[in-house]
Amino acid sequence: MIPIPQYPIYSATIELLQGQCVGYRLDEKNGWKLNAAELKRAHQGAISRGIDVRALVVINPGNPCGTVLTRENLHDVVTFCHEQNLVILADEVYQENVYSDNHQFISCKLAAHEMGLIDDKGNGTKTCAPLELVSFHSTSKGVFGECGRRGGYMELVGLDAAVKDQLYKLVACASLCGTNGQIMTSLMCRGPSPGDVSYSKHMREKQSNLKSLKHRAQMVSRGLNDIPGFSCHDATGAMYCYPKFELPAKAIRAAKEEGLSPDTFYAVSLLKQTGICVVPASGFELKHHQKDGDESTNFGFRITFLLSDEEMALVVDRIRRHYQDFCLSYQ
Repeated sequence: MIPIPQYPIYSATIELLQGQCVGYRLDEKNGWKLNAAELKRAHQGAISRGIDVRALVVINPGNPCGTVLTRENLHDVVTFCHEQNLVILADEVYQENVYSDNHQFISCKLAAHEMGLIDDKGNGTKTCAPLELVSFHSTSKGVFGECGRRGGYMELVGLDAAVKDQLYKLVACASLCGTNGQIMTSLMCRGPSPGDVSYSKHMREKQSNLKSLKHRAQMVSRGLNDIPGFSCHDATGAMYCYPKFELPAKAIRAAKEEGLSPDTFYAVSLLKQTGICVVPASGFELKHHQKDGDESTNFGFRITFLLSDEEMALVVDRIRRHYQDFCLSYQ
């Protein structure tokens, strides 16, 4: 089970391994939050189609939607997965990227502990078997942003020892040298401590980076939301805004003639006219999840806010002017 909109590596990997994707749709009207009833609907629907559901992916904070899940959301997830005997794959690589004072990152492991599904050591309790959980973290996100170092880790909780042995074999068989990534991961997990020479400077830089990201998240979210025809929830986490927008019927027909989804058609125009590269929202959908007769639900794109304040302000203004001109040209 994977969230929709989804990070495409999940659907691509499942297809490569000849599995089947079961999408559960995030609640757009509620700021792309997770809905427990939707989890049950998607799961029951998959079972009725003869699918043996094995695991559930949680992306928190979210990619592409930029949403931080609530404690209640995560309690629902861990309880549901324990009841249905599903392994949780917790993609938590954006855990440091939280920009709202009203939100905080809660790990699936903490949520499971709070619900009494694991003990302090990650084992099962006297009243229940352990929840099976795999948590991911990476040096590519947060305040490090060292994508090229290829560093990260996964923590295995509640998994059988024989399964762990097989995973270690797979990792050991890799032919890539991970020294740089291992060093970066060590620095991420065990950074400067209070009293160390570099601690004060490290914390100043970290807080400065987070403050700047928070400002850009708000500026871009609200700037896009102010464009007539656009709607965009505040990005409370991760590194992305995920606006939706309306398109004229003539533009939709032109996209179909080109064999493109309407938002891809728009994104290509945006790139050609302004040099701004975005990812169409249709790229984060599953084909069988798109609603028949309601194509407008898929008009949108994902955009990062990693450039400087000045550059991001320029980007928003260019998108505004391009969208107005684009719509006028297809009236």
